[in-house]
Amino acid sequence: MPRSRINANFIDKTSSIVANILLRIIPTTSGEKKAFTYYRDGMLAQSEGNYAEALQNYYEATRPEIDPYDRSYILYNIGLIHTSNGEHTKALEYYFRALERNPFLPQAFNNMAVICHYRGEQAILQGDSEIAEAWSDQAAEYWKQAIALSPGNYIEAHNWLKITRRFE
Repeated sequence: MPRSRINANFIDKTSSIVANILLRIIPTTSGEKKAFTYYRDGMLAQSEGNYAEALQNYYEATRPEIDPYDRSYILYNIGLIHTSNGEHTKALEYYFRALERNPFLPQAFNNMAVICHYRGEQAILQGDSEIAEAWSDQAAEYWKQAIALSPGNYIEAHNWLKITRRFE
């Protein structure tokens, strides 16, 4: 039985009922319906901290999903899980893939910047200032893109850019 059918929470049940009704009345292909069901189940598993199950559902959702915009959010969520698991290289790969399909995801740019900033901080701790500077410069570029797409957000990143004199 799909995860979306065994929700115990009233709000989750209500949301699932509404989503199922919408899937029936909105003209969509069977592939789109299947992709949405897997995506929804992935989001539920992710919200419960069941990352392995969430990844499995997201990977299944990518198979039938052909819309680049919708696919970008699936790939973004896969990136989030890899970030949470400390798999930064994989996370960056999925954020890049999401941005290839939808270049208007400021949250993907922000998360990429956070990973680069973290790697820069790690390089400082290892005494490699040249590598640290390169990672910090890359973080700055990603944060600039996130801020350009969502000007009122990412205040801490904006301040970091000012403090480090990387903001034009």
